[in-house]
Amino acid sequence: MPRMAIMQGRLVPPEGKSIQSFPRDRWRDEFERAAAAGLDAIEWIDDVHGADVNPLATDAGVAEMEALSRRTNVSVVSVCADYFLDRPLVRVDEDTASSLVARLVWLIDRCAVAGISRVVLPFVDASRIETPADERRVLDVLARVLPFCERSGLELHLETSLAPRAFASLLAHVPHPLVFANYDSGNSASLGYDVGSELAAYGSRVGSVHVKDRVRGGGTVPLGTGSADLPALFDGLAAVGYAGDFVLQVARGAAGGEVEWARQNRAFVMRERERARAAASRPAC
Repeated sequence: MPRMAIMQGRLVPPEGKSIQSFPRDRWRDEFERAAAAGLDAIEWIDDVHGADVNPLATDAGVAEMEALSRRTNVSVVSVCADYFLDRPLVRVDEDTASSLVARLVWLIDRCAVAGISRVVLPFVDASRIETPADERRVLDVLARVLPFCERSGLELHLETSLAPRAFASLLAHVPHPLVFANYDSGNSASLGYDVGSELAAYGSRVGSVHVKDRVRGGGTVPLGTGSADLPALFDGLAAVGYAGDFVLQVARGAAGGEVEWARQNRAFVMRERERARAAASRPAC
């Protein structure tokens, strides 16, 4: 059964003005809070903001993460590699690219130590793929790091802002069993993409889903209040037999009410998922 996870940082008040960053001071609190919200897992964040204190970077830190996971029954199943939003892999010189590839290999190795099964690699915002040269760079990066993924079976899930056919074309160039698409419902809505067209183009390659809502051309809003066609998304995922995780990456609620807000958003997703599964199981007339 698909796990219900949450993006790290959403269960504690934000640090500064950032909607998403590694919670340097309160990451330990999120395990208990995720359990209280009825969630199964946390998608960890690796970013520049928390690089010097992220427990994923040390064996002692990983041991502490694992102890908290055992105590709360909340897993760390994936890492969102926001480091590469701050330090894009595209539109850089070869020396910089090699340094960033080495950083990604390091992250893959740390995930293997921690028993984490996937890394979501973002190519959005400053890291978006704009040109054929950008695409060649991405394909080169993947070719260089996939041998390291194969050692532990770690999956790479690509999150891009590409239009459906362009994303399908990129994936077709990497027919590797460890490479998947990450589908972000809010980002697609903001860009005006049609969920049916997206899933028709690459639905069989979707390996994980970030659940959020955004206004077309705008920011993140509460689920069901923006431009994301969430019923169509869950219907489409059920139709393609999607069995991966759902990760809440929703708009923030009131500070101090993070656990209840997460509980409400979990309930929203569960209702939509069950509705779509029931509809998909009905015999055709």
